Amino acid sequence: MLEFIVAPKLTRPYNGPMQDILENTIVQGDCIEVLRSELQQRGGQPFVDLVFADPPFNIGYEYDQYHDEMDHDRYVTWSKNWMKACYDVLAEHGSFWIAIGDDYAAEIRVIARELGLIMRNWIVWYYTFGQNTKKKFSRSHTHIFYFVKSEESFIFNDQAIRVPSARQTTYNDKRAHPKGKVPDDTWILRPQEIPEAFAPDEDTWHVPRVCGTFRERTGFHGCQMPEKLLARIIEAASSPGHLVLDPFSGSGTTVIVAASLDRKYLGIDISENYVKHGLKRLEKSKTLF
Repeated sequence: MLEFIVAPKLTRPYNGPMQDILENTIVQGDCIEVLRSELQQRGGQPFVDLVFADPPFNIGYEYDQYHDEMDHDRYVTWSKNWMKACYDVLAEHGSFWIAIGDDYAAEIRVIARELGLIMRNWIVWYYTFGQNTKKKFSRSHTHIFYFVKSEESFIFNDQAIRVPSARQTTYNDKRAHPKGKVPDDTWILRPQEIPEAFAPDEDTWHVPRVCGTFRERTGFHGCQMPEKLLARIIEAASSPGHLVLDPFSGSGTTVIVAASLDRKYLGIDISENYVKHGLKRLEKSKTLF
């Protein structure tokens, strides 16, 4: 049985106005406290259909209101607490996606198992423009865990994300599914080396990081997930009208993509500055869809 110890205060408490329900917004506060309060507000009934979390990786990155450097045990305890808070608000049919780096991927997997989450995929997101190093292989990937709460009733909209298969595009095989195949769980090779392997309809998950010179870059947040990556996850693991939660909203990409796909959304971030900019980005994006 996993025990959840109250970690030392790592973030400020949620001090904003509490609506009857939090929905279609980004709020400022500690995600653990916000979610516990919201669960109580809803009578203890889980209300989230999909969680996508891209937490601090504990690698020394300095965010606006949080310095990402703790000792190992403290970070693991904090991870247990925020994951438990997300688990408690997740509906039985819901799924829980977590992006994490190498250093704590194993710990996140263990915590999820102890919570009772079931792993569907351990995805490796490979990207170009990885961190260059001199004394070891350059890091150019992130782990993305795909967990579900129930082995029987989870949502997976395969029709929304199917891509042409090799049976269709290469072999003209009549046995091929007419709507293509479900994409693979890895992103491999570099397009510079084998450009023909990454056609627009390819099934590998080749999605570059959002680098500083990219048009998609918001400018106010250093760690920004690509919109295409979030779109595939949200389309696969939720349906229109479902509520998507991002407990570390940051640049606001998750809520923006959720809104564009006709999902409800809730973003939470400890930084008042990130929330302010995220809400502005959200309002601006609504004029485009």
